[in-house]
Amino acid sequence: MIFSSATEYAIRGLAELASRGGSDGKNVMLDQLVAGTDLPRDFLAKIFQKLVRAGILTSTKGRGGGFSLARADHDITLMDIIGAVEGSEAFDGCVVGLEACNDHMPCPQHDLYKPIRQRLKAYMQTTTVADLSASLQAKQAWHRLRDATAAAAAEGTKAAS
Repeated sequence: MIFSSATEYAIRGLAELASRGGSDGKNVMLDQLVAGTDLPRDFLAKIFQKLVRAGILTSTKGRGGGFSLARADHDITLMDIIGAVEGSEAFDGCVVGLEACNDHMPCPQHDLYKPIRQRLKAYMQTTTVADLSASLQAKQAWHRLRDATAAAAAEGTKAAS
C-alpha cells in the first residue's frame, strides 16, 4: 500500500486489539493478539511501544497485563496512528520526491496529486479504530458463514453418495 509495513501492522494490530476487547479497557496480551493472524509478534511489540509513547495505547506489565486502547476506539483516527508511526509529515512530501514542492514551486505532478492527497487526508482524519474493528468483525463473520456454507455443501455431497 502507500504506508510503511510498520504503519500497516500498527493499523491491523489496533483493529485486532479493538475487536478482541482492548477498547473496553481490557488488557490483551500480545501473544493472544497475534494468534490466528500473520502479524509478526516482535515487530508489533516495537510498534505498540511507539503507540504507547504517542498516547494511543496503554501497556501494563505483569499478571493481567498487556495492551489496551488509551482512549475510546472512536476517538483514535488513522491519522493519529500514521502520525505516531511515520510522523505528522507523512502526507506532506512531494509525490515524485522533490525536496521543494508546494503551490508556489510545484513539481510536474503537484496539481494532479494535490486533490488526491486532500481526499486521503480527509479519509485518514475521519476513519477510526472503531470503524476498522467493525470492518474486521464483519469480514470474520463473512468468512465463518462462507466456511459453514461450504462445509454444509460438502456434507450434502457426501450424504448423496
